[in-house]
Amino acid sequence: MDGTEPSFRLAAYAVCVEDGRVLLARLVSAVVESTWTLPGGRVEHAEDPYDAVIREVAEETGYEAVVERLLGVDSRVIPATEARRGIKHQNVGIFYQVRITGGELRPEPDGDVVESVWTPIPDVARLPRSSLVDVGLTLARLTPATGHVDPVPVGGLIQH
Repeated sequence: MDGTEPSFRLAAYAVCVEDGRVLLARLVSAVVESTWTLPGGRVEHAEDPYDAVIREVAEETGYEAVVERLLGVDSRVIPATEARRGIKHQNVGIFYQVRITGGELRPEPDGDVVESVWTPIPDVARLPRSSLVDVGLTLARLTPATGHVDPVPVGGLIQH
């Protein structure tokens, strides 16, 4: 590959809502400015997405989680002009409703998640966040039979 071919990522995300709050993770890296997102990430080769979301929650937040249900699947193509690496990118995200069963909230050791917090849902609109947060909360609220929601417009506080 010469770096100009489109990239593809399969990821699993946790939507954990308790007492009117959602669990969010703040990403900071050389490529990503400080952005709030859902706990989750890349599904490794030969890994089941169901197992991946549990692993990602543990890695990024320190919590143990169980999957309660599949919420839906989001597929988005990010044009090269908007993609962080400057090449067309497709992200397929599988969203699960999860429940925390144990562990202790902490940052990700040696990772891009510098903190995870419980955020009141009304406060989410004021945060610089990934569009994945809005997709996940919409899926959790509406639980569409098809598991599909309309694309979330990107801009302002909402980023890819």
